[in-house]
Amino acid sequence: MRLLDACRSRVSAIFLRSRTHDEMEQELRAHIQHRADDLEKTGISRAEAERQARVEFGGYEHFKEECHEQSGANVVDSLTHDLRYASRVLRKSPGFTMVAIMTLALGIGANAVVFSILNALVLRPVNVPQAQNLYVIQPASTGSSTESYPDYLDIRDRNRSFTAIAGYEMAPAGLNSDGTPAQIWLYEATGNYFDVLGVQPYLGRFFHASDEHGANSAPYLVLSYGYWKSHFFGNANVVGRRVRLNRFTYTVLGVAPPGFRGSELFFSPDIWAPLVDEQQVEGGSDLTSRGARGMWLVGNLKGGITPSQASADLNDLAASLAKEHPEDDAGMRLKLSRPGLLGDMLGGPVRAFVTGLMLLSALVLLAACANLGSLFAARAGDRGREVALRLALGSSRGRILRQLLTEAVLVSLGGSALGIVGAVALLRVISAWQPVPDIPINVPVNPDLRTYLAALVLALVSGLIFGLVPARQVLKADPYQGMKMGSQTGARSERISLRDILLALEIAVCAVLVTASLVAVRGMVRSLHSNFGFVPIHAMQVCTDVDMGGHHGEDAAILQRRILEAVKGIPGVSAAGYTNRVPLNLGWSDNTVFKDSATDYKISNAAADAMEYNVSPGYLGAAETTLIAGRDLTWNDTKDAPRVAVVNQEFARRLFGSEANAIGSHFKIWNGVRVLVIGVVEDGKYKTLSEDPQPAMFLSILQSPSSETFLIVRSDRGTAEITAALERNLRALNTGLPFSISTWSRELNTALFSARAASMALGVLGVLGAMLAITGIFGLAAYSVSKRLRELGIRIALGAKRREVLSAALGRVIRLLAAGSAVGLVLGLAATKLLSFIVYQASPRDPAVLGGVIFCMTLVGLMAAWIPAQRALGADPLVLLREE
Repeated sequence: MRLLDACRSRVSAIFLRSRTHDEMEQELRAHIQHRADDLEKTGISRAEAERQARVEFGGYEHFKEECHEQSGANVVDSLTHDLRYASRVLRKSPGFTMVAIMTLALGIGANAVVFSILNALVLRPVNVPQAQNLYVIQPASTGSSTESYPDYLDIRDRNRSFTAIAGYEMAPAGLNSDGTPAQIWLYEATGNYFDVLGVQPYLGRFFHASDEHGANSAPYLVLSYGYWKSHFFGNANVVGRRVRLNRFTYTVLGVAPPGFRGSELFFSPDIWAPLVDEQQVEGGSDLTSRGARGMWLVGNLKGGITPSQASADLNDLAASLAKEHPEDDAGMRLKLSRPGLLGDMLGGPVRAFVTGLMLLSALVLLAACANLGSLFAARAGDRGREVALRLALGSSRGRILRQLLTEAVLVSLGGSALGIVGAVALLRVISAWQPVPDIPINVPVNPDLRTYLAALVLALVSGLIFGLVPARQVLKADPYQGMKMGSQTGARSERISLRDILLALEIAVCAVLVTASLVAVRGMVRSLHSNFGFVPIHAMQVCTDVDMGGHHGEDAAILQRRILEAVKGIPGVSAAGYTNRVPLNLGWSDNTVFKDSATDYKISNAAADAMEYNVSPGYLGAAETTLIAGRDLTWNDTKDAPRVAVVNQEFARRLFGSEANAIGSHFKIWNGVRVLVIGVVEDGKYKTLSEDPQPAMFLSILQSPSSETFLIVRSDRGTAEITAALERNLRALNTGLPFSISTWSRELNTALFSARAASMALGVLGVLGAMLAITGIFGLAAYSVSKRLRELGIRIALGAKRREVLSAALGRVIRLLAAGSAVGLVLGLAATKLLSFIVYQASPRDPAVLGGVIFCMTLVGLMAAWIPAQRALGADPLVLLREE
């Protein structure tokens, strides 16, 4: 009851301040009047008695303030007063306020952007109901994240841990809804796909397992909301409409809900089609091949089953499959991962990259806090006379410290608001960015409530961090000395101050960020000039699938040959050839190869896992892939001739020991088919820029037909001219064939995306770090010069040289710059492993990087100290002494 009564009195004191104030006023006056009555009885006059009573009572306003604080009535008033006073003080120093707000805006804005990316790619689940129960099932023992359709059926039907498992692939196709074929990207999904994800349609219905009755039995499509809006203009009558998908008639069943992008975060498909129609969509089907792995599996975990229990159950099943199908599933193991980033295929690299960015952005915020801490410490030193006066008038040190913290929090909230505005604008640009041409890949990183809460927390914590830096100055301030000396502390001190430590820390952080950014730029430059195994400059790439135009089997090969001959006849074309896939593109394929002596074709007996390309005669010349030995493929290497291949140097070394031994030798591929090596070409890059040397084989597309067609055209004509000529020739051959044309260099954006993104992100963080270091060094240098300006004037009057004046004024700052840069460079070197993992071919030990860091930090120091140095050298002793 006592506690309840106390709470009630506190609340009433806060919300009934006027009445409480009057009651306290009356009680304090009553005390004084009672004492005056006692004194008047001693014989003195009433006026004198009241005067003595007030003297004995002491500071009336001080006691009244204490009573208000004890009752809690002064909390709101004090807070309001602190906010008003802090706003007034900050308005009186607009330069300081703007620098502080901008400094913190850079730090919080950078962290908000990186946190939004982390939130979108790692923390936020895919946009489906009950996403916390959704897991990707993928192989644990191979470099692939996909499974085959027969394995999917076994895993779906024989597992005991999932309520349901669905499978899907991603592929291009040709869609004709208005008479003009267009290339689109789609999900090929199992019939239970939407049921497993628990998504409801926006219009119409989805396809289900009951719609499937064998291969090519479900001619149904589901449109994405965005594609429906952009290509069907939001027409609700689209449900039931018939369209042509690769010359086959399909019916639109429904439209997916807004915001649903499927089960991957980065891929935004145009439509969904049943996986059982794979032959119609892709021109070929692997639904019966257990060794053809290309499906991602996703499933809903049963209630009460933990991921570790599910993994154990899946691996028991994998062991059974390995025994039942040793040729394809030997050594098979399964594991779980979160959906959204193609399992571990992109999940691992993306998480490592974003984690590295988060650490570096935290360093930017740390540098901003160190900068502001130094500025606030210097400002508190300049306000020494004010602090001393307030202490002398009876203000408590806690109240003064609270006032300084209020100013810091106001600055942090202003910086947070400005940083969030900039971050939101940048995030909108990133969300709309499509880094890979002709493929609907983008990253939806729009901020949500988590981002705003994170920014608010960072703002408050940052405000407390740099706001508490001057606490020691306030708590140990001497009112007498402060009133006597004010802020004139021109005496020289060799003691290392807190401001010195903060500046050295800030410079070290800046050096780390500059090192990281230079490492990224250097790695990107190296990646651009590395040996790809082909030359993309002056080459065009035409992407199509002849199956989309209704050409199959022999008819497809005839059309490919006609296209090639027509393109070769275009004036200015020096070479042309086609392949079923292009190196460093998203669609790569590898296959196991065996030595010629092999008789058991289990995966465990394979000699290598080689990248496979089915190419036409002339492709290697068009790609300018150097032929080191032997001969190229010719039009005589048909399906009736012995199987032949051109292999790269790594392939020759692994299977035959040397390039010389490879020519004329045989190796075996699936099912024991013998292949004769007729040529050896240079090594190249096939999957990623950062991969180790990979064996690769180039088979004759006449012996391994494929409807997928990537036509490489080398020409010295301008891009616009050759593009127009290619379009005319292709339209003349087949008006219903969808295709896309671009430069090969532009298509390499897929492979260069990670290097460019890393360079851009780390470069921006490096610039932010440099900007913060410049403001920090400038602040301390200007403060040091202003405090010692009279001393410097006297030195100049006594004949000191310019170098000596600069040394006296800025010597400590220069020493801190050197020390902080050295520490930052050492930390950058220590982070070699992390940086080399984030950025391809990157190392801080690169002499160019070391030299660049030294140059950048020297430039930062010169830019920051230039104005204070000019002020120090321009000190006029006559004017300064006259002012004194």
